[in-house]
Amino acid sequence: MVEKINQLRKAKNAVILAHFYQRPEVQEIADFVGDSLQLSEQAAATGADIIVFAGVHFMAETAKILSPQKKVLLPDLNAGCSLAESCRPDDFKKFIEEHPEHTVISYVNTSADIKALTDICCTSSNALKIVNSLPKNEKIIFAPDRNLGNYIKSITGRADMLVWNGACHVHEAFSAEKLAALKKQHPGAKTLAHPECKRPVLLLADFIGSTAALLNFTRKDEAQEYIVVTEPGVIFQMQKESPQKTFLPLPGIAAPASALADDCGACNDCQFMKLTTVEKIYWALENEQPEVFVAETVRKKAEKSILRMLELSK
Repeated sequence: MVEKINQLRKAKNAVILAHFYQRPEVQEIADFVGDSLQLSEQAAATGADIIVFAGVHFMAETAKILSPQKKVLLPDLNAGCSLAESCRPDDFKKFIEEHPEHTVISYVNTSADIKALTDICCTSSNALKIVNSLPKNEKIIFAPDRNLGNYIKSITGRADMLVWNGACHVHEAFSAEKLAALKKQHPGAKTLAHPECKRPVLLLADFIGSTAALLNFTRKDEAQEYIVVTEPGVIFQMQKESPQKTFLPLPGIAAPASALADDCGACNDCQFMKLTTVEKIYWALENEQPEVFVAETVRKKAEKSILRMLELSK
């Protein structure tokens, strides 16, 4: 199957982009693996004719927004995002209208329609930088992740920052109680957390950052054991780059008390990210389907918010 994929991507001048949360075997065949910001940059820069996005729907949409002339394929159209779904365009448009004269910053984990209503997109990698790029007295709407928004608000101390009440099902399922119990079992382990986690979890973390930042931290840090509080797919790359170190995924709230920390089946896998398989990537390349489209009127508006993000991220 992998050999066939390699033949097809060469013949069709295709590139496979994969998020860190994908299955290990999917990450292994990708031309590039990264977090949301890195994937956005790659989608904008690639010279390929076809982009196969091993990720979720909003990521494929982002690629199409940035590269409208390219064919963008999403191996499984059911690969959505609970966070993106928590911010509906009609509701968000009404919210913006109720709060005029606010600059709208939206996490990249949103639909093209939300991006079209947004002034500047952001990711967990650059959210702080983007918020700080605005004047201190600027009124801001931050959407859709309440945990990331409130984390940034607490750091910047911005009083005029309204945070949309959305959340990611993966990060919502992490509890401070389970983290404290795991830290007690592994007193020498450092805790790494994504800023999409709830505040009580973040208070127990030794390092908070984007997926790429967490990976970079484990690469350079001298500790030998880590508790990883985000989607466990990133552990594959952590282990690959630091094979001598130990990485422990945190079980979610629904996991049984007896669940082992190294049993990813008990952890918070993103059900949408894991829909993509090597076989589905093959069929997507073979048939050049399913293809993702974005209406041109929406695309032009959404593109401005993404390009503004990429400009501010330099």
